[in-house]
Amino acid sequence: MAPKIFIDGEHGTTGLQIVSRLESRTDIDLMSMPVDQRRDPEVRARFLRDADIAILCLPDAAAREAVALAADADTRFIDASTAHRTHPDWVFGFAEMSKAQADLIAKARFVSNPGCYSTGAIALVAPLVQAGLLPADYPLTINGVSGYTGGGKQLIAQMEDGSRDDAITANHFAYALTLAHKHVPEITTRAGLTRRPIFTPAVGRFAQGMLVNVPLHLDLLAGEASLQTVHAALTDHYAGSEIVEVPSLDTIAGLARLDPEELTGTDRMKLYVCGTEAAGQVNLVASLDNLGKGASGAAVQNLGQMIAG
Repeated sequence: MAPKIFIDGEHGTTGLQIVSRLESRTDIDLMSMPVDQRRDPEVRARFLRDADIAILCLPDAAAREAVALAADADTRFIDASTAHRTHPDWVFGFAEMSKAQADLIAKARFVSNPGCYSTGAIALVAPLVQAGLLPADYPLTINGVSGYTGGGKQLIAQMEDGSRDDAITANHFAYALTLAHKHVPEITTRAGLTRRPIFTPAVGRFAQGMLVNVPLHLDLLAGEASLQTVHAALTDHYAGSEIVEVPSLDTIAGLARLDPEELTGTDRMKLYVCGTEAAGQVNLVASLDNLGKGASGAAVQNLGQMIAG
């Protein structure tokens, strides 16, 4: 019997993208709650309890409520909200984060989907911490720019409809100026850091795509750190991955620019090791689709592992 999959919040930005990835599949039974019953708690609870796996595309409070509604059932969960990303009972849904992570996801009842910026940051930082190159207390700075779809329906409307009173006319803007972005706790925890990083996110006037930058001083890393050793650590960590690619240093040296939209429409990620050896600095850059590997694509990847597991 095909596993029953319910997307709670299927009409939101992330939910719609997950539906588009799953609706043609014949190996699952994709459940859909009628639109006019979405706010009926009894109907919602029934769908949650009847599902084999529920994917939550909801605000944090609603995600916690959904888990509670199915507490007496055997439903497994993938939560795309921030609610459970540092919870000790939830497996972090970034399969490439460590060698054991995919197996943990496959066997888990509760899986928390990473945030989009976090996916890029953790992809760059965690392997270096694990390899002993990057001290856990390094004073890390992370910068990123995302397509506006990451902000959900309200931001999409503000960026696309100039007639609105709250329309946004800027082509690019920084936000989370208090340095309290919701992704910081999961980056700190899941990358293995002991010092809270400084994170400055931004939004550009393009729908999907993302670049996440992590600049490093080589003399503050462990041992005889260089562009080559940093690149080698990332290359070794992601060897054999079909999702994460680390271009060669020769390829990167020939690039004049990086385009945040290069992987739009895909569920992959590229990690670039940029810099000048003589300057003693390296700039690590993750490129991904904020709604692909950064959200819906990751949820579908986690779903596949849970079904197979």
